[in-house]
Amino acid sequence: MNEKEKYMNSNIPQSLQAMQKFSETYAQRTGTFFCSDLSITAVVIEGLARHKDEYGAPLCPCRHYDDKVAEVSSAYWNCPCVPMRERKECHCMLFLTPDNAFSSDNQELDMNSLLNYIG
Repeated sequence: MNEKEKYMNSNIPQSLQAMQKFSETYAQRTGTFFCSDLSITAVVIEGLARHKDEYGAPLCPCRHYDDKVAEVSSAYWNCPCVPMRERKECHCMLFLTPDNAFSSDNQELDMNSLLNYIG
């Protein structure tokens, strides 16, 4: 990593970097892929990072909750949520099976590309 990349990474929230790394690792481990529309992937990862900062856990950002703190405690919708872990069903379209029409062939994400959509 050169000095410019180090500087850029230092300005990126740690939670966003952590959710990027988690997402890549989980996709590779489960044989799933990111959405072909990178804007969807970017917004979901940003939401996970925001919830991690606010609630201490990456609560699914694609659902409505009456009580987010209670939902975090139950862990059902913490990413990866139970439907994803049990059936590879990701409501957010972050982790897609290869047969999904919206699936790309990517299991890695470029932070600069993500930032273009969220930052």
